[in-house]
Amino acid sequence: MSSLRRRWESVTLRWRVALAFGLVTTAVAALLSVTTWQLASGYMLDQRERGATNQAVVDARLVAENLRRTSDELPTLLVGLTGRPETSVLLRSGGRWITAGREVDVDDVPPALLAAAPARQRLEIDGLPVLAVAVPVTPDGDLFVRLAPLTELDRTLRFLSGVLVTGTVFAGLLGTLLGWWTARRALQPLSELTGAAGRMAEGDLSARLPVRREADLAPLAERFNATADALEERVRRDARFAGDVSHELRTPLTTMINAAEVLRRRRDDLPDAARRAVDLLIADVQRFHRMVEDLLEISRGIQVPEGHDLAPVDLAVVVENVPASLVPDAVVDVAEPAPLVTADRRRLDQVLANLCENAHHHAGGVVRLAVVRRDGMAAIEVDDAGPGVPVELRERVFERFTRGVRTVRDGSYTGGTGLGLALVAQHVHGIGGRVWVEDRPGGGARFVVALPEVAL
Repeated sequence: MSSLRRRWESVTLRWRVALAFGLVTTAVAALLSVTTWQLASGYMLDQRERGATNQAVVDARLVAENLRRTSDELPTLLVGLTGRPETSVLLRSGGRWITAGREVDVDDVPPALLAAAPARQRLEIDGLPVLAVAVPVTPDGDLFVRLAPLTELDRTLRFLSGVLVTGTVFAGLLGTLLGWWTARRALQPLSELTGAAGRMAEGDLSARLPVRREADLAPLAERFNATADALEERVRRDARFAGDVSHELRTPLTTMINAAEVLRRRRDDLPDAARRAVDLLIADVQRFHRMVEDLLEISRGIQVPEGHDLAPVDLAVVVENVPASLVPDAVVDVAEPAPLVTADRRRLDQVLANLCENAHHHAGGVVRLAVVRRDGMAAIEVDDAGPGVPVELRERVFERFTRGVRTVRDGSYTGGTGLGLALVAQHVHGIGGRVWVEDRPGGGARFVVALPEVAL
């Protein structure tokens, strides 16, 4: 029972509604079909039995009249009473049987029927369905039996049953289709809500629901759109704030960088303790500088609308322009012919540079840089020499300020600003692509950027 429930729950709501419609329609149609069958078959059988019985009674009177006259025309009369080739008549007179019409064996007629005359009974003789009607002819024990064929009635009932079964199946299929269409119409707002929420989760802050006229759905769309407007305004305000702060920090940061450079040049003249302090200061200043630049880029990406500066880009050219210092020993593999994508070239260059820097600083460097076609998409693959990214961190590494990449030296978790991969994800989503990390064959991590391929 629990397994059936789990299977039922695994079916989508749309198909559950469609199946429910189909089952209800089938049940109603089956009930109507059974009722129609019972009424129609009962009525037709009753009419056929009444007609055959009345005919047998009339025939028995004619036979009795002929027996009273002791006429020699009895065999001719019996042949005339058959009427149809499939009909048989039997007459027991003076202890012997006389038959006419279709040949039958008298022993095939049940003795109980003959003993209970007047009586009637449905039989099957020699594979032919018949209605046997036994009527007494004289008080001396003479008996008239008429075997009326039920072939046409049986054919009619089979045709009727076929029509009813076909109608029930058709009604069930029609009900299923109607349920699927109804569920699709009813769940369309939910699908639109899911799609809009998914686009917003991927960074598309302009996703909105169409406002409908239905009184039950209009408030939902209005509430969602109002929430989306507020969220977009909040994100853009935060982005402006981060951008303004970053701009304000650039001037003092430039001063700090210049001061740190002066200290680095005078490092050999300083005591050991001061040298260590200078080294820590220079490292933190450089890290601070990268963080400010990344924050500026993130805020710029949020404030610039999607579709800005999109143009056809040759991925082979993008890969060739990666600085050699980031991929000194990497194998470059480009599919022929190289795929084209529609993208912002500046963003795409930064995406590839950030991925290569991430591999250079935290995963032993890039060992392979490839442009391939995967599942109908154009993809850039960046393979590193590190131990790989744990499964539980493969989505989190693209979040802001997440540091979860292992170093090659000691396997400890470390990282830079925690914004490089977040910036990669933002740029890739902004140009309509996907980015993910997977295991590299032979060890290490493989970062994949997939974009829709375009044709010239």
